[in-house]
Amino acid sequence: MGSNQSSEKLYCNRYLDGNGPPSLVQQANAEVNGIYKVLSGTQPPGQMTWVILHRDLPGYPIDNTLQINYIFPNGIQTDKHPHPGQPYPGLRLCAYLPDSHDGRRVLKLLDKAFNTELLFSVVTNNEGQDVVTAASIPLKTQAEGGIKVDGYPDPDYLKNVRKILKDKGIE
Repeated sequence: MGSNQSSEKLYCNRYLDGNGPPSLVQQANAEVNGIYKVLSGTQPPGQMTWVILHRDLPGYPIDNTLQINYIFPNGIQTDKHPHPGQPYPGLRLCAYLPDSHDGRRVLKLLDKAFNTELLFSVVTNNEGQDVVTAASIPLKTQAEGGIKVDGYPDPDYLKNVRKILKDKGIE
């Protein structure tokens, strides 16, 4: 300290109680508890629901099936989309997961991605039409038919989608 400065503790005026800023642990916990919304995507307004189907998926013979329903009404593009102010058609889409421990974990992650607007986007397709489509997170939109048609069996899907979601900050 310089010769003209007091030896008393100095506190930042921003923290009136004199305790200083929150610790890194407090900041990390605040992020986990949803106080900070770090990520946000270009997803239009929509709805995500899910139901249990009492049938199995290929590759998951002892598990029921989680059917996730995504509904996006017709809308008007915002500045986050290719042509702000222009209309886009709605979308109804079903996706499938096994009703297992890992499937439920992925369901929670997909719900978090949906709520942070990272799961879908409005894009211009090859025909020049602006449409709602799944963003860069793959969904299993067919219960059967294998990997080629976004269906099951696909033994690596749950692991792969968890990694993709983690890379986007969804854990």
